[in-house]
Amino acid sequence: MTMKVENIWRADVQQRVFRELVEAFSRPGAIREIGDCIDGAVAQRAVLATLMDGEMTLADPHGQIAPADWPLLQAKPSANEHARYVAASGGRAPDFQPALGSLESPEFGATVLIEVDRLGQGETSLELAGPGINGQRQLRLAGLHPDWLTRRADWVGSFPLGVDVLLSDTRRIVALPRTTQIHISGGVR
Repeated sequence: MTMKVENIWRADVQQRVFRELVEAFSRPGAIREIGDCIDGAVAQRAVLATLMDGEMTLADPHGQIAPADWPLLQAKPSANEHARYVAASGGRAPDFQPALGSLESPEFGATVLIEVDRLGQGETSLELAGPGINGQRQLRLAGLHPDWLTRRADWVGSFPLGVDVLLSDTRRIVALPRTTQIHISGGVR
């Protein structure tokens, strides 16, 4: 009897997801579609399957990760303030403090993966500017608690310290590195 492995655990699929992650961080605010290769899995889960290994630390303050996925991810569970990656729900307030790095090692700031309801449409409209954006870029989304934007501003306020954010819905991802400036142009304030 052969056991069928979900697509997100296959190396070729993880390579495709990784390429989309590189594109997303190269072009902040640009929505990248990964749904065609993850075979019905949620984008946040596919990203975690791609990035995690036995050396990575991962926090799950909102219970995003199914217990059965932890052994497959091989990540080391960690406290929010020490984890290199944090999986979170955009619908809940960010009631935690992630790792921000240090002046000597700002690269140790966490990457926060936030799952939202929808990217590309919704009640929240953001104006983005910064490296990787020619002028400004608009991003609409739904399902992001308003406190996320305030907390992110606090977390990146002492650049180069801060966090990088990766938003996802079921099929798409969008990156907001710590260098991206965000102005709320409509919706949640």
